[in-house]
Amino acid sequence: MKELKRLEPLQAATQFISKHYPNCQGALLAGSVVRGEATHTSDLDLVIFDDSFTSSFRESLIEFGWAIEVFAHNLASYQAFFKSDCKRARPSLPRMISEGIILVDSGVVQSIKKEATQLLEKGPEKWSEETISLKRYFISDALDDLIGSSNTGEALFIANTLAYITHEFILRTNGHWIGDSKWIVRSLNDYNERFSKEFVEAFDTFYKTGSKDKVIQLVDKVLAPHGGRLFEGFSLGKRV
Repeated sequence: MKELKRLEPLQAATQFISKHYPNCQGALLAGSVVRGEATHTSDLDLVIFDDSFTSSFRESLIEFGWAIEVFAHNLASYQAFFKSDCKRARPSLPRMISEGIILVDSGVVQSIKKEATQLLEKGPEKWSEETISLKRYFISDALDDLIGSSNTGEALFIANTLAYITHEFILRTNGHWIGDSKWIVRSLNDYNERFSKEFVEAFDTFYKTGSKDKVIQLVDKVLAPHGGRLFEGFSLGKRV
């Protein structure tokens, strides 16, 4: 049996909204299809605003040949997600709304898009010197663990941790949003494409060859403007 060709993203999204949320106050199509980064496994991310919803919810369905992710909010509940996303410095919902293509708008979506865009432009809250020292210590500790590890399995997961906290450090100390999963590299690219390439190459070399040199050099380079590795003299929770 011949597989039916799936609808174009915008067409599928519009029909989905008409079928399931015909009375919503607003709807946007977001995600990789909007950014021109879609792959054969990409889904449709739909953000719905409907004041009849008692609370926010998320739902996953398959229709019109697409895997569809619904992020549903009323006209107030989205603000708690904005706040939470900004606190963790990973602005998932603000980004979706800011970049999203408007499918339905009864007069509420433009102002919410503006709010999301302003949050993104503002950037995350600046780290305190205390936080920077704490993060330096954790990065230094993970780097020492990697340098000293002779167990391949352990070293792989130490490197995973080190990659995440190093990306977090470079971005937060430069006033940029961080990422998770595939958004780590995307966030690094938004900050500095040359550094992002260096970052990926360092960890790719380690994973392929076991050589730690490039990772060590990269981490030391990231820490250098803030005093380098930190161990001696670090203290947490000590009462005097």
